[in-house]
Amino acid sequence: MKVLLVLFFSFLALSAAPIKSSQLLVVTSKSWMSPTAVLQRYAKHNGQWRKVGEAFEVKIGHKGMGWGLGLHEIPKNATNIKKEGDGKSPAGIFTLGQAFGYDPFRIAYPYEVYKETDYCVDDVNSKYYNQIVDSTAVERDYRSFEHMKFSQNYYKYGIAVAHNAQRKRGAGSCIFIHIKEIPTVGCTVMKEEQIKEVLKWLDPNADPLLVQAPKEEMNALLKSIR
Repeated sequence: MKVLLVLFFSFLALSAAPIKSSQLLVVTSKSWMSPTAVLQRYAKHNGQWRKVGEAFEVKIGHKGMGWGLGLHEIPKNATNIKKEGDGKSPAGIFTLGQAFGYDPFRIAYPYEVYKETDYCVDDVNSKYYNQIVDSTAVERDYRSFEHMKFSQNYYKYGIAVAHNAQRKRGAGSCIFIHIKEIPTVGCTVMKEEQIKEVLKWLDPNADPLLVQAPKEEMNALLKSIR
């Protein structure tokens, strides 16, 4: 019995150390309930953050955002918290897991080719909750899961987001950046050419992060990154 990819998450997400990065994907929505947002890339040069490329619109959860579990601290008075199946994208600061797709793609960032039998488990009662598994290699104790390769090509290219790395039951699972042009049940999505450009840009040595939040919360999150 084995889990295919060991987890696509880094348990750096549980660390209390200062948050360090040289590459950011900053996704800003107008409000907590907005299903759309704007993505801007940033890179650090000589200690200064600079924009990379043009900003572009992305779609997020069809019910907006809720605080997720990542590198950030959730405000003590927060009531808008991400939960399994709530249709919200996680707000906060998150490490990125591996990139993935259906065919080989020559990039510097770690990349996995998926097949039809690879699933992301979103069943809160499964021991594989919030993990990607090879369904032919594990004991099936789950009823609900995401196909990592299917006919609609939404996951033709994507990036895993390290939301809920501790796999807290019911806190949300299987969060990705991937291809789609309408709001989602929790992922952040864009056009194929846009995600391919992002994948080519990502540098594993830069400790890239996703910073995602409504504009009212964004400045406070960015101040915590060195």
